Amino acid sequence: EVMNKFLQDLFYFSFYQFFSLLFLIFSQIRLVVLEGSRALLEAGRQCGYLTEVLTAPPSESMPSHECRLAALCDMAKQLPLTDESLMAPVQMLNRDGLDPSLDLFSYITENPFDCTYEVTLMKEKYLLPPRSRFLLSDITRMHPLVNSGDKFDLIVLDPPWENKSVKRSNRYSSLPSSQLKQLPVPALAAPECLVVTWVTNRAKHLRFIKEELYPYWAVEVLAEWLWVKVTQTGEFVFPLDSPHKKPYEVLVLGRHRSGTDRAELPEQRLLISVPSVLHSQKPSLSAVLKPYISPEPKCLELFARSLQRDWTSWGNEVIKFQHSSYFTRERAEEPSMTSETVIIQ
Repeated sequence: EVMNKFLQDLFYFSFYQFFSLLFLIFSQIRLVVLEGSRALLEAGRQCGYLTEVLTAPPSESMPSHECRLAALCDMAKQLPLTDESLMAPVQMLNRDGLDPSLDLFSYITENPFDCTYEVTLMKEKYLLPPRSRFLLSDITRMHPLVNSGDKFDLIVLDPPWENKSVKRSNRYSSLPSSQLKQLPVPALAAPECLVVTWVTNRAKHLRFIKEELYPYWAVEVLAEWLWVKVTQTGEFVFPLDSPHKKPYEVLVLGRHRSGTDRAELPEQRLLISVPSVLHSQKPSLSAVLKPYISPEPKCLELFARSLQRDWTSWGNEVIKFQHSSYFTRERAEEPSMTSETVIIQ
């Protein structure tokens, strides 16, 4: 009985310590978010952003189309693998756009031109940004990326973390944390590659990244940044003290096999923006991370659902938000221009 009482007291003590630590961490984050956001929001308002009166009405509704890309990737896994010794890992668009015979699942597809191309895939139209490259596949068929021989200076990941909200919404398939170790990040990373991972606010996911995944990839954890999400009037999208959803997400930054001198990463930094109306779409990090990577970097996004100019992107829905229904067209203002400019909604 004495031993049982001791173990019970020890359990309660450990339980109390754990939640006391969580409360301390949240209190520190809360202070950083409050103080940092106040200054940044004020600076934004002085520049004419985040005004109390919206300058334009929000769009009535976002277009919706059935995305069949993930299902196609599942079907493609039933096909025999291409002989890697005979294949060139990259296929280029031609001047006429996308050749119907091109295999999007076994090759990296590249738009080598300095303009956006509209291509047709499964009778759906997609817009490919200038000099963008993508591989449409799931985690079992990433060999074209490795076979390309490219080494990337920046790798950004937005994993489909498992959580109840994703299961209820059924918006996309989640992935167990342990399977992230299958990603060939060490084979894709250049020396001093900056690895950046979006993490939900679940403590176990953050702990997994810092204590298991990054060490497994030989990535040294250097910083944790916060992306604070605000409305068009500058309010937090969720109450800061909400026990369910927080108005911020975490970015874990590290370097692969760090050893040489690079611009030092700030251990803490706040990024503030109005989130996209597209579910789970993150802001581009190109400009924010530019001081901390090489002058002409090769950049890779894993688990992407849209493309970026001069980036390589991979995922089983990698061109989902490049669908033409997410864009509007406007005639260029210059009288000498006769082509149409594509503007995102």
